[in-house]
Amino acid sequence: MYLNNLFKQNNWQLHPVKSQTFLTWINLLLIVLFFTPSAAQSQVSSNNSRTHEQGREIYNYRCYFCHGYSGDAKTLTSSYVSPAPRNFKQTKLSDLSRKKMLYVVTNGKPDTAMTAFSRVLNSNEISSVVDFIRTEFMQNKQSNSRYHTTENGWPNHQRYASAFPFATGKIALDSAWSKLSPKQMAGKRLYLTSCISCHDRAKVNNEGDIWKKQSISYPRNNYSHTKIDAVSSASIYAKHDISPNIKQLSNPAKYGKKIWLDNCAFCHAADGSGQNWIGSFLEPNPRDLRQATFMKNMTREKLRLRIKNGLKNTSMPAWKNVLSNEQIEQIISYISEAFHPIQ
Repeated sequence: MYLNNLFKQNNWQLHPVKSQTFLTWINLLLIVLFFTPSAAQSQVSSNNSRTHEQGREIYNYRCYFCHGYSGDAKTLTSSYVSPAPRNFKQTKLSDLSRKKMLYVVTNGKPDTAMTAFSRVLNSNEISSVVDFIRTEFMQNKQSNSRYHTTENGWPNHQRYASAFPFATGKIALDSAWSKLSPKQMAGKRLYLTSCISCHDRAKVNNEGDIWKKQSISYPRNNYSHTKIDAVSSASIYAKHDISPNIKQLSNPAKYGKKIWLDNCAFCHAADGSGQNWIGSFLEPNPRDLRQATFMKNMTREKLRLRIKNGLKNTSMPAWKNVLSNEQIEQIISYISEAFHPIQ
C-alpha cells in the first residue's frame, strides 16, 4: 500500500516489531478518511434530499394538473391546450438543458399555457422543482408515487387498487363489461367516477364519440381533497361546470358556445366564472367573465387581442395558432351573450 512504498523510498526505519502494526493502523486511518463519507458529505446528501422533496412538494401542487403527477402529461389538461404540456418521461436530459428549464419556469413560454412562476416561487424553489423533474422523470423515469399521500388528501390510496389497471393502461377503458371480472368491473366504475379527472383516459381501444372530451374539471365522486358543499354534499366546483341556459343565442354565439366548452371552459369554467376546480389552482385565477367591474371596460378588440396573443404572466395561452379568426369572433359573441355584454 501507499505507506509501505513511502517508507521504502525514503529509507525510513521503524521498530521491527511495531512497524507493521503502525503501518496497518495508518493504512486503516487513510481508508476511513478517503472512503468514509465525511460529516460535510453527509450534510450535502441530506441537503440534496430535502431539496428534492421540496421540489416534489412544489411539483405536486403547481405542476401536476398539466404535466401529470407521473410527469408524462397524460392529463385532462393535455386534451385542451395546444401545444400540449411537455411529457418529461419522453424528454432526454441532453435534449433540454437545466438552464433552459430554469428560464422557462421563471419566465413562462410564449404561445403556450406555460406561465411564469416567478410570481409565486423564488429562485431556490424554481431550482428545486426543476431539479426534481430532471431527476425523477427525465433521468430516473420514476412515477412520483409519493403524490398519493395522506398530506395530499389520499389516505390509504391502496383502497383504490381495483382502478389501478385502468389508470396504468393495462386494461382499456372501453373493454366490454362482459369480458371483465366483477373486481375489474368495480375498478372500471371507480376509475370513471373518480380517477379520470386527473388520469384522463389512459387507454381505449376505439376512439369515438363516447370518449369525446368533456370540460369537467372537478374530481368525480368528491375525492377527499375536494371541498364539499355541506348542504348538497356535492363538490363546490360542480355548479361551475354547468353552462348557463340561454334560450336564444345568435348563430355565431351558438358556434362560439361549442368552441368555448371544448377549449376555454376547462380553465374559465363552463359558467365563465373561473371558479371551477382547475381555475382554483391557477395563479392568478382565470378572469370571472361575469364580473361587471371588469367586463364594463372590456371591448371586442381588447378581448380579441387577448385570445389571439395570450396574456403575459398568466396561464392564458395564445390561441391564434389553434383557432381561426372566425372562431375567435364566435367565442367573443358567446361571451357577450352568455356572461356579460361586450361593446
